Amino acid sequence: MRKTNWLLLALALVLSMFLVACSGGNDDNAGGNDSGEDTSSEEGGSEEAEGGEPSGEQVLNLIEGSQIPTMDSSHATDAVAFQWLGETMEGLYRLNEEAQPEPAIAEGEPEVSEDGMEWTIKLREDAVWSNGDPVTANDFVFAWQRAIDPETGSEYGPFMMNDVLKNATAINNGEADVEELGVEATGDYELKITLEKEVPYFHSLLTFGTYLPLNEDFVTEQGDDYALTSDNLLYNGPFILEDWDPKANESWKLTKNEDYWDAENVTLETINVNVVKETSTGVNLYENGEIDRAGLSSEFVEKYAGSEDYRTMPEPTLFYLKMNQENEALANPDIRKAIAMSINKQDLVDVILANGSIPSNGAVPEDFVTHPESGEDFRELNGDLITSDKEKAKEHWEKGLEALGTDSVELRFLGGDSEVAKEMDDYLINQLEENLEGLSLSLSSVPFEERIARDEKSDYDIQNSGWGPDYLDASTWLNMWMSDSPYMTMNYNSEKYDSLMQEANNDLLTDLPTRFDKMLEAEKVLIEEDTAIAPLYQRSRAYLWRPSVKGVQFNPMGADFTYKHAYIEE
Repeated sequence: MRKTNWLLLALALVLSMFLVACSGGNDDNAGGNDSGEDTSSEEGGSEEAEGGEPSGEQVLNLIEGSQIPTMDSSHATDAVAFQWLGETMEGLYRLNEEAQPEPAIAEGEPEVSEDGMEWTIKLREDAVWSNGDPVTANDFVFAWQRAIDPETGSEYGPFMMNDVLKNATAINNGEADVEELGVEATGDYELKITLEKEVPYFHSLLTFGTYLPLNEDFVTEQGDDYALTSDNLLYNGPFILEDWDPKANESWKLTKNEDYWDAENVTLETINVNVVKETSTGVNLYENGEIDRAGLSSEFVEKYAGSEDYRTMPEPTLFYLKMNQENEALANPDIRKAIAMSINKQDLVDVILANGSIPSNGAVPEDFVTHPESGEDFRELNGDLITSDKEKAKEHWEKGLEALGTDSVELRFLGGDSEVAKEMDDYLINQLEENLEGLSLSLSSVPFEERIARDEKSDYDIQNSGWGPDYLDASTWLNMWMSDSPYMTMNYNSEKYDSLMQEANNDLLTDLPTRFDKMLEAEKVLIEEDTAIAPLYQRSRAYLWRPSVKGVQFNPMGADFTYKHAYIEE
């Protein structure tokens, strides 16, 4: 999600909204899932109460922490984009309340060859685009080829397809034609998919936004204007996006798609969304009855905790500091360990966030994936790989400074521009400068879109980032830190780490217990040995949530929320 980013917007996230795609957050902010304390955690879930019935005006009013960066599924990388793509578009499968794939545009479950390499999927014949064109197998072929074509410049295309779809890596490297990608329309409503190898989580991948279809004629006709505004888009999902023009306004709305194949099971008529970056503004809008959900920061948690409208939700979204090893100081492992150990993460979650978040001491969240034989949680098996320890932090800091031949280090800190992000970054900078003598940090608080652009260019020294999972496997976290990952913007390159993950992603794909153990080992290299990132916390989110809003589904990956079955019960 993330990638997803997930990303800082997620911090803004505490604000809330999507729910970001993946990572998170939507409504108010950024990446992750929305929450209800009576619902799910890692397994998804719904807020719907038993026996509830829609009544009154079916209009949902939300806030988001940032503008949608893009509605082009080939270029989407963050939680906000994937949230609204998930409401207006539909792929072969979508997640159900148990976070398992269920048929969407696919007519039923796939037929899979004995070796797991060939998947045949029949498509329903009643799905149409918002211009009336049928949704066909060619729409998937075109979209997937477009995402992997190096000329498209997609980040998630290679991230989600390389070493998964046959010839994807070769195509992305310019060594094969896009027509050689392992996807073929064997009929208007039949798709044949050929994999590079057996991938145990491929069914899960097919629910993700990068695998959405695209109408080739429409995309070609729009040219460079495609997906710049809601007028330059087609939809095949439960809702249609309207009034979205990121250069002209900070709001948009979704209306029910009457031509959607399952429209009879969609109750909401309208979803109104406005960009709001300040927590206090969101709370005021909620109190005035203008919105139906508002994310809470710590000062508001104390005020509303225990009220009927207050909800929290744990989620498998992690936040951490990315440390760009292009910087000479951050290339030193002792400097990185000092930074990672010098932050009081317990105070961070108890005082700054105060929303149920917990300290993170690894690169994979707790309560997400379990060992295929023992059933033990990944996080429990690997334990705490790096913890807060100011004394050890000082020891590593002094050792690092000695190796660098200096008594001071100046670093650029890239953060977000939301109220919550700024509060968080101020705390982190204060902790680092107070505990590491000679360290000076200069903060750049920028909008989400700019932060993504600077991240892609490695234009930062330290960055406050977050990530929500894209599929149900530990590799959704660990693949990010391989040297050839499109998200490797911090110049970390470990042959040992790459080798472990290459084994997990190739030779061991059918030996699940050994593969799981190999990923445990890889995480230890990443965090315990190299401290490539500085883990901060695993997020929980606190909200004011209108009790009349029912049936919202919370997802552990991809779009944080699903509104297809949501309704208002007044």
